[in-house]
Parts: sequence; C-alpha cells; structure tokens
Amino acid sequence: MFMKYNELAKNFGFQIKMMRMKKGVTQAQLAELLNCQENYVSCIETGKVNVTLKTINKIANSLGVKELKFFDFED
Repeated sequence: MFMKYNELAKNFGFQIKMMRMKKGVTQAQLAELLNCQENYVSCIETGKVNVTLKTINKIANSLGVKELKFFDFED
C-alpha cells in the first residue's frame, strides 16, 4: 500500500524531529546550521513544506546521520 503525500511528509518531518531531539539539538540550533529561519525547521518537522534533496542532505550532515534514516518509518 502506498502512502499519501501528506502522511509521508508528516512521517518524514517526525523522523527529523526525533533525530534532532536525540542529538540534543534545538530547532534554533538546527536552523542556524542550515542557515534558515527556525520557523522553516518547524514547518519541515510538521510536514508543512516540501524540502529539496539539497536540504535533506544539509539536515542529515548537520545531525550526523544518513539521509535514508529520515525515511525509516512504518506505514
């Protein structure tokens, strides 16, 4: 069964949030590392924005994880 886009975006964002929190990084700190606004990080984590592969790569590098970890969730 395929996942709907909204569900995918929310799950993806939730994975980022969980990994960020596990690393002890705040949204403000991640925003600084990504050179973006804290509100944008919040929108990513709640699945409200569409992120590019470049941004996914920057988030992964900032958190010290592989990009595929963000897609490691059950449907």
